[in-house]
Order: sequence, then structure tokens, then C-alpha cells
Amino acid sequence: MLGASLLKLVKFGFGFTGAELIILLVGMIVSFLVSVLVIKFLMNYIKKHDFKPFGYYRIALGIIVLAYFFLG
Repeated sequence: MLGASLLKLVKFGFGFTGAELIILLVGMIVSFLVSVLVIKFLMNYIKKHDFKPFGYYRIALGIIVLAYFFLG
């Protein structure tokens, strides 16, 4: 995320106001913290549970998507 943001900054320029820069920094910090919490949650979930619910979900979603494209 940081690399993609830096690439966009270089490509489009650094013409930010102070408020826009603060909003960008707060957004980056919040997204980083949320991603760390979600990764920790998922790692703990994987340690205690198996992947059967995920497999059932993916199979059901696959059937729904295939039905949508072939019937709709």
C-alpha cells in the first residue's frame, strides 16, 4: 500500500494542502492498524479451526456465480 501510494504521489505530483496530507496520513495509519488486527484475528482463527466453512462458502459462491452467468 505504501509503495502504491508513493507511486501515485510521484506520478500525479505532491500538490496537497495541509488538511489533505493529514487525511492521507490518518487513512494510511488506520488502514495499517486494521490490517494488522485482521491478520492477527485470522491467524488465531486458523490455529483453532479448519477450513471447512471456507470451502463450503467457496463452493456455494462458485455455484451461484456459474448459475448467474449461464442462466442469467
